[in-house]
Amino acid sequence: MPRSSRPSRWASRLAVTAVGVVTAAAASVIGWRRFQARLTANSLVLNETLPIHSKWWRDHAKEKGDLLYVAIGDSAAQGIGASAPNRSYVGVLADEIRAVTGRTVRVVNLSVSGATVELAVRDQLPRFVKLRPDIVTVAIGANDIALWDPVLFERGIRQIFAALPPYALVADLPYFYFPRNERKVAVANRIVRSVAAEHGLTVVPLHAETKHQGIRGMMTQFAIDLFHPNDHGYRVWADAFAPSLAAQLVERFETPDVAPADVVGAA
Repeated sequence: MPRSSRPSRWASRLAVTAVGVVTAAAASVIGWRRFQARLTANSLVLNETLPIHSKWWRDHAKEKGDLLYVAIGDSAAQGIGASAPNRSYVGVLADEIRAVTGRTVRVVNLSVSGATVELAVRDQLPRFVKLRPDIVTVAIGANDIALWDPVLFERGIRQIFAALPPYALVADLPYFYFPRNERKVAVANRIVRSVAAEHGLTVVPLHAETKHQGIRGMMTQFAIDLFHPNDHGYRVWADAFAPSLAAQLVERFETPDVAPADVVGAA
């Protein structure tokens, strides 16, 4: 082959390679767009469950119980993504309270899907201060990460925590997987722990518990929108509350003798 033909041959190979790269890039973009479209569609499916879950909790708040459990939170407390509202971490914890104490439990779930800390102060706190709960859990702040404002977040956390009884259990924010969000979560959780310490409140290590699940957790513990937990994921959330809740129940209430497997989070 003449020496002069080599440049054209290399040019042809480069052209073919370039076409391959462009094609792969285009396929990647198309695949990503399809993935986003599927997530959007899945989110719309879950959105249709919002009024169903909300009504379920309102109806069950009318039931009487020996103990009053009040929850402040967002869609996670509502159980969006779970197969049923009572499979949220609030529902799981309510069942555990019944099992450990041997008493009936009335659950007033004040949570609102989409709630930020600011909205919880506006919508949930006025209702909370009218109640006299025996058990309180708070898990709020995940929705603040999207439009992160640390000053606004801290102001709201201070208002909420100041209204809580000393036995309230407050969770830090869950693990967000991606570094950009995790940097915001780290700031939020420092605020949660600092303000909780000022009020003598117990902080539930939700972030550590969800982070411990790793990649496997991301693949198996989320609902179809890849944001809300599924039944398994909510069990993990409940497990984060488990040690503190179990200790509190035994300390504050007369409880029947139970086998170790019946204690909160032992399963």
